Amino acid sequence: MARDSLVAAAESQNAIKKKTVVSRNWIRLDSSGEETILDADKYEIMHRVQIHARDLRLLDPLLSYPSTILGREGAIVLNLEHIKAIITADEVLLRDPYEDNVIPIVEELRRRLPPANTFKQEHGEGKENSSGQHDVEGAEEDESPFEFRALEVALEAICSFLDARTTELETAAYPALDELTSKISSRNLDRVRKLKSAMTRLTARVQKVRDELEQLLDDDDDMADLYLSRKLAGASSPVSGSGVPNWFPGSPTIGSKISRASRASAATFHGNENDVEELEMLLEAYFMQIDGTLNKLTTLREYIDDTEDYINIQLDNHRNQLIQLELFLSSGTACLSLYSLVAGVFGMNIPYSWNDNHGYVFKWVVGISGLVCALLFILIVAYARFKGLVGS
Repeated sequence: MARDSLVAAAESQNAIKKKTVVSRNWIRLDSSGEETILDADKYEIMHRVQIHARDLRLLDPLLSYPSTILGREGAIVLNLEHIKAIITADEVLLRDPYEDNVIPIVEELRRRLPPANTFKQEHGEGKENSSGQHDVEGAEEDESPFEFRALEVALEAICSFLDARTTELETAAYPALDELTSKISSRNLDRVRKLKSAMTRLTARVQKVRDELEQLLDDDDDMADLYLSRKLAGASSPVSGSGVPNWFPGSPTIGSKISRASRASAATFHGNENDVEELEMLLEAYFMQIDGTLNKLTTLREYIDDTEDYINIQLDNHRNQLIQLELFLSSGTACLSLYSLVAGVFGMNIPYSWNDNHGYVFKWVVGISGLVCALLFILIVAYARFKGLVGS
């Protein structure tokens, strides 16, 4: 017994250690395209990105928190379903990068986070005259700060993930509902019940993401908190623009980047720090997408409600038919009881004068009693039809 308890304790400790190791895995991707696997605890992460423990607790996979997008002084804390990340002005820390749902997000971050000029340098610079021109055009086109590109990847991934789950649910639900309307059975009812439970849970998840985006869109201050590069530029660059913010990596087109940094610092110091048009357009695009997913679930819920109403109508119709059958049986039973009463009265051992040598009276009694009971049954059914108690 002692040996078994020791083995059980050792297995539980190993399981706890495995969970701890899994929860410590992070992947770091920076603006230059470099990535690093980090095995860091929460204190190292808090010290690295300068966030509070309550914010990091939102990303704990062992705890259940709703979808949240938080803007802090130097970081954006993302908790969107399986996407648990911390975004700064120059790097992304993504939790549990080896999970099946997280691997496509890592691949997308690798593809979209490096700036355009880095991608072109990796593929070689062709003609010098045309290369410089294309680099300038690519840099001018890439106006989005690093944190917005990372945020867009996360929002696109979660919206696509929820939309895919909704499509799978629709594919399974509509045939099941049609089959239930054609044949009401315990198997079909249980199948629809499970699908309705799954739809309710998925609707709550989609609704939470939608509410979070709507809350951000309704508050300009919250959106302004997500401009990490603007805050970094305002803290490091004077009004004259002599300092250059570091949220754009080094490239041959340093002139265009200095001009953009000057515009960012000038906007910060001239009271335009609440200009959130770029982020607002980004959030509105994914708000419309998640709202479309929610509309699909709402349509599916309405279809389920309509199916339930149709089934209830069918059940009510069957119940009415059973009531009609019960009325017919009760009426017939009452008439037969009257006929049995007549038979019982004439079957009593009571002496009467016309019983002797008058066998023909038996035929009259049986015939008249049966005819009276039949007429009584017809009158009951006619009265029920007249009052609308039974269908025509």
